[in-house]
Amino acid sequence: MHLPEFGGCICRCPRRGPKPSVAGMIDDLITSRSTGRATRKRRRVRRVIVSLVSLLLLLTVGAGAAYVGFLNHMITTNIRHAALLPARSAGASAPVRQSAAKDAQNILVIGSDSRGPVANGRSDVIVLVHISSDRKKVYLVHFPRDLYVEVPGHGKDKINAAFAYGGAPLLVSTLQNLVDVPFDHVAVIGFQGFQEMTDAVGGVNVFAEEASGGPGYNTINVGLNHLNGKTALEFVRERMQLSQGDISRGRRQEAFIKALMLQSLSKQTLINPLRFARLVDASTRYLTVDNAFSVADMRAQALAMRNVRSSDIKLITAPFSGFGKSPAGASIDIVDQTRMAQLSIALSSDTMSQISLGPQIP
Repeated sequence: MHLPEFGGCICRCPRRGPKPSVAGMIDDLITSRSTGRATRKRRRVRRVIVSLVSLLLLLTVGAGAAYVGFLNHMITTNIRHAALLPARSAGASAPVRQSAAKDAQNILVIGSDSRGPVANGRSDVIVLVHISSDRKKVYLVHFPRDLYVEVPGHGKDKINAAFAYGGAPLLVSTLQNLVDVPFDHVAVIGFQGFQEMTDAVGGVNVFAEEASGGPGYNTINVGLNHLNGKTALEFVRERMQLSQGDISRGRRQEAFIKALMLQSLSKQTLINPLRFARLVDASTRYLTVDNAFSVADMRAQALAMRNVRSSDIKLITAPFSGFGKSPAGASIDIVDQTRMAQLSIALSSDTMSQISLGPQIP
């Protein structure tokens, strides 16, 4: 029988080398045992490393899950839901959604100076956000608050009077009748929310078409301006120093919303847990949405739009033909009926890219 570990055999077979000495055999045994101990030690080290890595992964996943849970709790706690869409009654009818629109979304965003219930206060920002069906383009349609339109149940009046008369539902009915397109959702945000969102993302870079400033005002230069929350709020509210008053202010509001959207979707915001949490808190604490606009829907919309860039956001002012006076002597903006009909067709068929947008804000 051959015993290779001892270098020979105990049978009567030809010798295959010198007979090993006792010392040699002892050395072999020590080496074998040392190798075994080294192997076992390496295995123990590997097990420790694997255990540590597993623990770190569990802690990371746990922290991530806790962070996501914290954000979800914050969102669901902060956001308020209300009946912002018109009630469907036998005497009221909403425009019919056209099949050509596919999965395009129309979301009305109302900026209010109200500090109380959403039905109170003034609607100083009225912007229809049209998101294309492929989620690659966003169109911000600003409706000047002095636009003279038919307000259901109140005759002709400025469009922001609808909000004062009957809150968001009446404003939605007024606008739906004007553009003949159904709105999917409504969001009302207080001006304090705009201010805190701006600070949460570290300020925004906004392009100004006109300068403004003077005693008691922050200076705004033509071109790019970096605004914090306070100056951003002044920027979107100013109209007396601008060439076309409310129309020019509307252009500023569009430029600000675009800048805030881009900064909110930027890598600097999304990969910074603290900044992102502050943004989520600020953007939801002053936000009220319609009852059908669930948190899951909002999350899905944001995820679908994650690749939107500056050039994908287009700004439009609802068409008007000039300025005038109402029978009561108030300054009004006169609706351009022909171009309003063209806007209606573009919204209902998701062909906004085919209409003339006018000069664009960078």
